[in-house]
Parts: sequence; structure tokens; C-alpha cells
Amino acid sequence: MRAGLPFALPGMRVGLLGGSFDPAHPGHVHITEEALRRFGLDRVWWLVSPGNPLKPQGPAPLKERIATARNIMQNPAVHVTGVEVALGTRMTADTIAGLQRLYPRVRFVWLMGADNLVQFDRWDRWSEIAGRVPLGIVARPGWRMPARFSRTARILWRNRIPEGKAMQLADHAPPAWCMINVPMSKQSSTAIRALQRKVAKKD
Repeated sequence: MRAGLPFALPGMRVGLLGGSFDPAHPGHVHITEEALRRFGLDRVWWLVSPGNPLKPQGPAPLKERIATARNIMQNPAVHVTGVEVALGTRMTADTIAGLQRLYPRVRFVWLMGADNLVQFDRWDRWSEIAGRVPLGIVARPGWRMPARFSRTARILWRNRIPEGKAMQLADHAPPAWCMINVPMSKQSSTAIRALQRKVAKKD
């Protein structure tokens, strides 16, 4: 296995949670552990990205974000990694394709918040992503209804898995998606960075 990539056995159900994690916070931990339980996953891999092409400003250095993420995520079923650097990819579609080539018998599920489903049709080759792996959507405050009526949800409506069958999501051939409703913290990386800037100005 290529250096920098996590270990997985054939047949494992692995959730992929991508993002800048700038910084990682308890909200990330919460949605990850809910996804592990509700979607019946064996592992979740945090894919800490070099940068998000939809965000105008670049994030903190990758090594710093990975270190912070590993410090806050203590669940042994979660692996924090810079997969895109190891694979030499930037776009999600390429990252998933690369992982599927390296782990042909692992059942991957792409995880994201309901707010990301609203803008999912803006992602590079979003339909390819949906055609490669099931999508596990975690509802976030104020985003459940917008997500249900998003363009992606309308296009893929016939491929929706009821919340009551979320545990079976990884067994479905894509395209398939399921949205779970969980108690959510409103904490976000954006809010944390804003607070850090405010404190820095006072100093």
C-alpha cells in the first residue's frame, strides 16, 4: 500500500469525510460518530484536503490541520489522513476513483452535511461522484429542507434510501443516497476562525 494511505480489509464499509477541517472541531467529531453508527460503517476516513476550490481563501497549512484533527478525533475507528496528497489528486471525483483502484473490494460511502448537498451540483463531476459511491447525508441545523429540495436531490430522488434503512446504504449500488436527521451542534469552522481573529485583534 502506498505511503500515507490507511489500511482497509476487503468488504469493509468505509465512510469518506472530505473537507479542509480548518480547524477540526467537536461538530466534525459528532457527525462522524453519528455516521459511523447510523450508516453501519466499520471506519471513517477524514480526508483533509490541501484546499477547497469553492472557498476564496486558502486554509491553514495541511500538516497543522491534520495535527489538530488527530488531536480532537480520538475514536480509533476514524483515521485522519491527507489522502489527496498521497494520491496526487485535488478533485473529489479523482480522489474517489483513486481510492477505488487501490481498494477495489472496500465499500466506500461519501459523507457530507446537508448544506453540501444543496451545492453538490456545483462540484466538479458531481454526477460521476454519485455514480461511484453511495452518499451519506447528515442533516445540519436549518439545512434539512433545503437539502431535500436541492437540485441534486430532485435529480436523484428515485435513488433515495429511506432513513429507516440507513444501515444498508453501503450495500446499495450507486447512485444511492440517504439523509439522516441527528441532533446537531451549530459549531462550524467558519465561526471558530472568526472567533480566533477577534481574539487576535484584542491581543
